[in-house]
Parts: sequence; structure tokens; C-alpha cells
Amino acid sequence: MGCRQLGVQAALVAVVGADAAGADALAAAAADGIDVTGVVRRDGAATALLVDVVGPPGIRRLLEDVPEEVLLRPDDVRAAAALLGGAEAVLLQLQQPGPAVAEALRAAAPGSLVVADGAPGDERVRELVLERADAVRADTAETAALTGRAPEDTAGTLRAARELLGRGPRVVALASPEGADVVAWPGGHVVLPHLEPDPVDPTGGGDAFVAALAVGLLHGEEPGTAARWAAAASAQVAGTAGGRPGLSPGLVRRGAPRG
Repeated sequence: MGCRQLGVQAALVAVVGADAAGADALAAAAADGIDVTGVVRRDGAATALLVDVVGPPGIRRLLEDVPEEVLLRPDDVRAAAALLGGAEAVLLQLQQPGPAVAEALRAAAPGSLVVADGAPGDERVRELVLERADAVRADTAETAALTGRAPEDTAGTLRAARELLGRGPRVVALASPEGADVVAWPGGHVVLPHLEPDPVDPTGGGDAFVAALAVGLLHGEEPGTAARWAAAASAQVAGTAGGRPGLSPGLVRRGAPRG
């Protein structure tokens, strides 16, 4: 959704159940202009349910019911190979099973932008992601999974980012435990304190960050500029209730911190 609002065409590869909730989700995505031809409707499965409970001051608790049947399988990804292979950019949510993630990496066209969000549980898949992804985004727990240790401060987060750069990606964006995002690339980095110090609802802030980072890189912006777009997008989402992004290219550019 964030990518679509930022002015690029977007398609979804996912699984829903063959139930009313799945039909509603697909209809909503299609109404937002998202291509849903790559979404599988799985017979006999219940569509995943995620409920975010947000209380003051912006503290979030996630309640979820994600049946195994609605996680992506390699066959689901192969069925969408033409869609993935024709994309200029592929954004990977790494909470999906490792075999499906590996299949998506194989399907992405050479030269396409690959942006990965999270840390696969399987070590072999982690290495595949780091070898192929152009950009990797991780929170503090995911950074620990990728590097084997959790950074204790922003300086440690920067060291972790530089370590990951040496393993393949050209841009690494990591959340610092000190309330900032560290974005590093060969020859440079930025530390971006959270622009919304008192979030109303952090739901969707990370997704907005990844979407804006990807769109910036796709448009040929240098990593520091793309990172500032990402920080602005995340802050905009965190400053409103509901978790649904309300982004636009103009708002993101105007809200981006100055370099």
C-alpha cells in the first residue's frame, strides 16, 4: 500500500483463505490499485487475522492468528514467477517460510532492486538474502538474528550495519535501541532519530519505512536521501491512528530531515 501511495505500480504475492475475510481483503487491495493476480486463495484455509491493540503512549500489542495454510509455499511463488520476474523491484517480507523466500529470490530478475525486511529463521536462507538483496531492513531482534548479537547502542548498530554490508547488500537499515534508525552504505551512513518522538500508533511504521526506502532507491536517489524519505514516511504513519498509511511523494519529501 505504501509503495502504491508513493506513486509506483504495486502487485502482491500472498495467500488468503477461500473465505469471506479473504474476499474482503482482496477487494480492498484491488480498490487501492494493487494488482492481486499473484494472490492465492487457499481452499479450506482461514485468512490470517492480525489485531493491533494500541494504548497510551503509543504502546502496541499485536494479536495474531496466522494458520500455516496461509503462508506462502514455493509452488505459490513459482505460480507468480512472471509477475516477480517482470518487476523492477521486489520487496520481501521475511516472516514468510524460508523455502518461499528462496524461490522469490530466484524469481527476481537480474538487475532488479531487491529489498528485504526482517531476518529469516533459516541460516542458509539468511545467507541467500544477504547475497542477493540490494537493501536489508531489520529491527533490533532481527539484527541479532542476522549478526549473532544484539546491538546495545547506536554505535553498535552502525558496526552491525557495516558488518552486513560486507556480506552483500549495498544499503543496510537497522533500528537502534536508542530510538533511531541507522542507514549505511559503502562510504557513508546516516543516523536518523525518530521524527515522531511520541507516536500515536506505531503500527505500519516499519512497512512505511521500507516502502519509502525502496521507492527512493528505485528512483535513483542516493541512499542518504532514500533513508530520509523512509524516516519521514515512518513518522507520518506513526503520528496517526489506524496503521493505514496516508503517504504521498510530496509529503514525504517535505517531511524528510535535512542532510
